Amino acid sequence: MSILTTKIPGGNELMDAKKVLEKIGVKEGDRVCDLGCGSKGYFSLQAAKLVGNKGMVYAVDILKSVLKNVEKEAKHEGLFNLKTVWSDLEIAAATKIEPLDLDFCLLINLLFQTKKHFEVMKEASRLLKKDNGKLAIIDWKKINSPFGPPVGIRISPEEIENFAQQLGLKKDFAFEAGNFHFGIVFKK
Repeated sequence: MSILTTKIPGGNELMDAKKVLEKIGVKEGDRVCDLGCGSKGYFSLQAAKLVGNKGMVYAVDILKSVLKNVEKEAKHEGLFNLKTVWSDLEIAAATKIEPLDLDFCLLINLLFQTKKHFEVMKEASRLLKKDNGKLAIIDWKKINSPFGPPVGIRISPEEIENFAQQLGLKKDFAFEAGNFHFGIVFKK
């Protein structure tokens, strides 16, 4: 008797973090925050490599165990420009990062995990520089797929754009972030 198994892609198999970050414009010297960085910190670690020693990356998550994993991997890779920050993104002003300080905030595969989409986007917006700070949101397309979260809890680009408009953010551009993901970049 054989058991068939299907490998579910993850991390860079779903999206190439470096290509996505380059597409949205992350460059040397930038200050970037990865809100809801996840246990592997794919985007945080890649962003730290792109921004170099003149930049800074904040890897933010609500799970302290996740932050320990990301911190350990950053040290292993010799990335000393990455700082982990514990926060509950659903609570206003809970993220202990200086407001109006960041070039980029990333919300990658996060919004489907909360019902407080507006609050999370508001917290991200609070951290962005007034002039040209950018919020990049990448999430699951609202289509049936062989893996990923249930379609019913996924958020559409139109819903995100509506929240962004309420926050005074302007759509810069949209892009395909992979076969199962969409991306939108907003700016202040």
